[in-house]
Amino acid sequence: MKKIPAFYKWEMLVWLWLAFFLNQADRAIFGVVLPDIKTKLHLTDTQEGLIASALFWTLAIMVPVAGYVGDLLSRKKIIGFSLLFWSIATTFTGMAKSWIHLVIFRSVATGGGEAFYAPSANALISQFHHKTRSLALSIHQTSLYVGVIGSGFLGGWIADRWGWYSAFYVFGSLGVVLAVVILLRLHDAPSDGRSAVDATSSTTAVKPRVLPWEAVSALFRTPTALLLTIAFTADVFVNNGYMTWSPTFLHEKFDLSLAEAGGFSMLYHHVFAFVGVVLGGILSDLWAVRRRRIRLELQFVGLLLGAPFIYMMGVGETQLAIYVGMAGFGLFRGLYEANIYASLYDVIPERLRGSASGIMIMFAFWVGGVAPLLLGMMKTHYGLAMGLSRLSLVFVVGAAALLLALQVFFKRDYCTADFEGR
Repeated sequence: MKKIPAFYKWEMLVWLWLAFFLNQADRAIFGVVLPDIKTKLHLTDTQEGLIASALFWTLAIMVPVAGYVGDLLSRKKIIGFSLLFWSIATTFTGMAKSWIHLVIFRSVATGGGEAFYAPSANALISQFHHKTRSLALSIHQTSLYVGVIGSGFLGGWIADRWGWYSAFYVFGSLGVVLAVVILLRLHDAPSDGRSAVDATSSTTAVKPRVLPWEAVSALFRTPTALLLTIAFTADVFVNNGYMTWSPTFLHEKFDLSLAEAGGFSMLYHHVFAFVGVVLGGILSDLWAVRRRRIRLELQFVGLLLGAPFIYMMGVGETQLAIYVGMAGFGLFRGLYEANIYASLYDVIPERLRGSASGIMIMFAFWVGGVAPLLLGMMKTHYGLAMGLSRLSLVFVVGAAALLLALQVFFKRDYCTADFEGR
């Protein structure tokens, strides 16, 4: 039987990078074309925020199911079919004629499909990448930033010329094509202790049975994992609010076009996030052998130093000041996000990682899903500037959780997970 070649783990990363690109681009389009949707469908600020929040709540409901299924079934098929489903839902979003249609196609269908991607994709990457795990996960994370930038400029440009619905048609169609390619090219990794590159392309290993409550139990008896979940929730809360409302903020404050507001709000922030996440991944892999705490330490620095820039972004009076705030926020966000899953995997046994990450994502999106709705309500009464600047306090809370984990719990939890994973 033909073996999977050693370079396959990088080919796999390319296909997953493209899938995650569309995952984030499809999600970000809504914020970019939001002013046009509001005008054409006569939506209120609260309705706009609720549509975005409903997507994140749908993700929160479905992600634990996705993580558990990913620990039981073929991760390759879960990734491919989830991409196909959310891409079709994205295409149908462009056909929406009312607020209810947007909730159904955008929030429920698109969110439900996207929920199945991350737990299986991140777990699959970690199976094929061992010494390069942080770097591989960081490279995968960069597609989030590129996808958001691409949707910002391209989605806004398409909407300016052919209407908001056309952006959903274009990105949805690309996803359908990529889903077919992924189903043909990806392989599942073995779970029997062999190196992933020694697996045959025609063999799918039988996974050990994982009971639903095992991952829940593992998470709740591991304080570091719980504190990592709080920090991730802070990151998701801020990002959800930012992604939904920052294009509108620039559009209304400086009278920019949809392409300009969507593009610039995503460009400066995500270019620097790209730099931060790659830097964080490289530093983590270089130092992790000698310093186990490095992943959490980099995450702590990212959240703590990112907070002042978030505040600057909200209160700045000039485009330059706001763009500097967006860039600094992006750089330190990237430094934090380089190790979201690598840090969790340091304290959770390998066979439970998909389920555990699903639970972490569920909690983060349940709470983080409130952000778009809350900022929409604050926009009506206090303005978006106040809402965006107050997001800095959420990053401080996340940094405090990581500091507690580092000082009190990490050493014990790391050793426990290492023993159980043998």
